[in-house]
Amino acid sequence: MTPATPRFSVIVPVYNRIDEVDDLLASLAAQTLKNFEVIIVEDGSTAPAGEVVEKYAPELNVHYYFKPNEGRSIARNYGLERASGQYFIFFDSDCVIPPEYFATITRRLDETPLDCFGGPDAAHESFSTTQKAINVAMTSFLTTGGIRGGKVSLEKFVPRTFNMGFSREVYDRVGGFREMFSEDIDMSTRIRNAGFSIGLIADAPVYHKRRIDLKKFFRQVHVFGMSRITLKLLYPGSLKLVHALPALAVIIGVILVLLGIFVSPWWLLPIGVYLLAVFISALFSTRSLAVSAMAVPASVIMITGYGTGFIKAYFTKILLGRGRDINEEIEMRRGK
Repeated sequence: MTPATPRFSVIVPVYNRIDEVDDLLASLAAQTLKNFEVIIVEDGSTAPAGEVVEKYAPELNVHYYFKPNEGRSIARNYGLERASGQYFIFFDSDCVIPPEYFATITRRLDETPLDCFGGPDAAHESFSTTQKAINVAMTSFLTTGGIRGGKVSLEKFVPRTFNMGFSREVYDRVGGFREMFSEDIDMSTRIRNAGFSIGLIADAPVYHKRRIDLKKFFRQVHVFGMSRITLKLLYPGSLKLVHALPALAVIIGVILVLLGIFVSPWWLLPIGVYLLAVFISALFSTRSLAVSAMAVPASVIMITGYGTGFIKAYFTKILLGRGRDINEEIEMRRGK
């Protein structure tokens, strides 16, 4: 690697996200270590962010590409083909990067080299109450088992493209992303199966804005639940108990509600205890009554949305045998 070559290439697919791109680039311009280039791939947006990107050209080694709309995985691959770094790092456009991020991952990779790595996501203090509550629902051990980079986890860490990186050697051998739901989990699985090392850099989080309302959040996690079954079909040994827990929770919850209505209200006690635990856990982590109160319905939506998506896909794709390849998801993705 020559001195003029950046160590990291940051690749960000964008679709009609001008304000988000502005916030993301502002946070990258504020990095304490700028050993990276930035590649923004505009995926056929009707409101392109080219002028915003140009604004940061004096402060960042930034490249902007506009291409027809084909999906975010294809956009990432487009960026990969044009990147020059030793490592490729992927952020979502709705992320804000803490100023020490690149200094941290540089130090960690120098200490313990990794072929593929990722970090957790968090909520910035400037985020709305709903965004913070959704962050709790997506990161709490009580709701997701800590699988997104928590301190305690029920599953091996799997990097996701809101905060993910891998080496050029990985790309040369494994290739790029496939256009499907949960394409990042698919990519991480292929990397692990190829024998590369994968690790969590816990002190390199990103601030993830996520969905700004609960309706959109439900649809997002519902798709996540469906895609978990597609991943099982692709990788039969990949489905773990932790992935099925939300579906089990939905089934048990429905049974308890029916018993509570037709037999005795005491059957609702386990649900109440669980929701109280979610509230207390959120209060401990956020120190905010408003966020903790909102985290309760957000957690219900997360579990219900993911669980029903999981159940629906399990019934149609496994029990009925419909969808034993990824073509359906590819078409759904392109139709979004």
